[in-house]
Amino acid sequence: AGRPLTIPFPRRLVSGLLLAGRGPARCTASTLPNIPSTSTALEMATEVHYDLLVIGGGSGGLACSKKAASYGKKVAVCDFVKPSPPGTTWGLGGTCVNVGCIPKKLMHIAALHGEGMADAASFGWEVPQRKHNWEVMVDNVQAHIKGLNFGYRSDLMSNSVKYYNAYATFIDSHTVLAVDKKGKETKITADAFVIATGGRPKYPDIPGAVEHCITSDDVFAMKTPPGRTLVIGASYVALECAGFISGLGFDTTVMMRSIPLRGFDQQMAGICKTYMQEHGVTFVDGAVPTAVEKLSSGAKKVSWKRSDGTEMSAEFDTVLLGIGRQACTSEIGIDKAGVLTSKGGKIPVLDEQTNVPHIYAIGDVIDGESLTPPSATTELTPVAIQAGKLLADRLYGGKTAKMDYTNVPTTVFTPLEYGAIGLPEEDAVKVYGEDNIEVFHTYFKPLQWTLPHRGDNSCYAKIICNKLENERVVGFHICGPHAGEVTQGFAVAMKCGATKADFDNTIGIHPTVAEECTMMSVSKSSGGDAQKTGC
Repeated sequence: AGRPLTIPFPRRLVSGLLLAGRGPARCTASTLPNIPSTSTALEMATEVHYDLLVIGGGSGGLACSKKAASYGKKVAVCDFVKPSPPGTTWGLGGTCVNVGCIPKKLMHIAALHGEGMADAASFGWEVPQRKHNWEVMVDNVQAHIKGLNFGYRSDLMSNSVKYYNAYATFIDSHTVLAVDKKGKETKITADAFVIATGGRPKYPDIPGAVEHCITSDDVFAMKTPPGRTLVIGASYVALECAGFISGLGFDTTVMMRSIPLRGFDQQMAGICKTYMQEHGVTFVDGAVPTAVEKLSSGAKKVSWKRSDGTEMSAEFDTVLLGIGRQACTSEIGIDKAGVLTSKGGKIPVLDEQTNVPHIYAIGDVIDGESLTPPSATTELTPVAIQAGKLLADRLYGGKTAKMDYTNVPTTVFTPLEYGAIGLPEEDAVKVYGEDNIEVFHTYFKPLQWTLPHRGDNSCYAKIICNKLENERVVGFHICGPHAGEVTQGFAVAMKCGATKADFDNTIGIHPTVAEECTMMSVSKSSGGDAQKTGC
C-alpha cells in the first residue's frame, strides 16, 4: 500500500536474481497490472541491472535479499500482491505477516483469552459477562500488520536494498519485466535467479466458489463478524481458522472430504479434531461441496454430497475455503526461463538449485518430494528464512552450509495446540519398519485445567524412537496448551540426536506441560496404561 520507497543505485551488472515471497490467489492474468505485449514492453521499459533481484517480498525473499546486501551486493526486491477474488490485498512481508502466521496466532490468542475468562471464575475472579468485539480485534490486528509492513520497507532501505512495488515476469532466463500498478515497465537483468513466489489458497471448481467464498487471504481483514461459518477442508489452515472462529463465539462447521491434517500424525490429528468437537465445532465427514449460492437474504446456501451418495444443503453467513494452497509459478514466465515444474507447479531443486544452473528456488514453491529425504516442511516461514540466508551465504559469502529440511519443528494452532518434530508414527513405521520403532506416550491434564475441571487426560504426548540407533528420537508429538513453546525447546535436542535416555535423564520443570515429555515410561508395545493420575 502507498508509494513504494526507492533507492537510487548505479547501473551495473549483477550476479543474482531471487524471486521470493508469496504469490496471489488464483494467479490469473486478469488480476495483474496492465502488461503490454513483450515486444512493446521491451521497447518502453527502463533497463536496470543488479547483483540480486528478489521478486516477491515474502519472509524468505526478504531474508535472502538483506543477507546478500550485507556482502556488498547490489540487491533489489520486486513485490506485487494481486487481490484475492473478494478484493483483499496487503503490504510488504508475504503471507506470514499479512494473512498467515501473525494474524492467525493473534486471533487464536483472542479465542484463548475468552477461554481463560471462563476459567477465571474457578480461580476466584469475578468476571463480568464475556462479550467479544470482532471489529475491535480486526482493527488492532490490521494496525499491527501495517506497522510490520512499514518496518519491512524501512529494513530494505537501511540495508541498501532497492524495492519495486511491481509484478515481475521472466522474458528469458536472464531477464524479467517488472510492471507496477500504473503500468510502468522496468526491464531487469541478472546473472542468477532464485524463485520463491510462494502460494495462494486453492478454489474448488464448483459453481459459486469464487464469487461467494472467502479464504485465509480474507478472513483476517473482515470488517464484520463471520456469523454462522462453514469451513471447507481439514488442512491446518482450515482447522486453525475454524478453531478461533468457534472460540470467539460463532457457530462453526467443518466439512472434510477424508482425513484431518493430512501429512501430520493421524493419532494427533484425531485428538485435535475430538477436542474441537467437544468444544462446539461440528464436523461433516466424508463430504465434498457441489455448489455455493448466494440467497436474497445474503446467506450462502451450500450444497454437498457425501461419500455414500446422499446430497444435503444448509445456509451459512460465511463460507471459508481451506482446501490447500497452489504454488504461484504459472504466471511468472518461468517456462521462458526454462525452469521445469512438477505436479501442482512446484519446482524440483537440489540445494535450492533448479534444472537451470543459475536459477534457484526457496520457500513455498519448492517441491518437497524432490528433496533427499523428502520434506513436508518447505512451506513454513522459518524454513524459507533459513534457506534464503544460507543460499545468500553460499552465493556471496563463500560459505558452504546447506539447508537441512529434516527435524523441522512446527505447531498447528488449533484450540488444543499440536506441536510436532520429525516423523509421524505412520511414516516412522514405513522408514524404519514396525519392529524397529518404539513409541513412548502419556496422557495428561495440565495444572491450569484442574480447578475449572477441564478435560481429564485430554492432552497427549509421545516420542517415536528408532531401536536400531540406541532409541534415537525420530518423532516428537504433543497436544496441549503452549505446545508451540514446548516443541521449540525439544527441537534443539532432536537436532543434537537426542535419545530416549537423554529425555529420561533430563530433569523436568515442575509443574509444567513440558515436563511430561521427560517422564514417559509407558511404551505402546507394552500395552500399559498411559493415563496419568496425580500431579
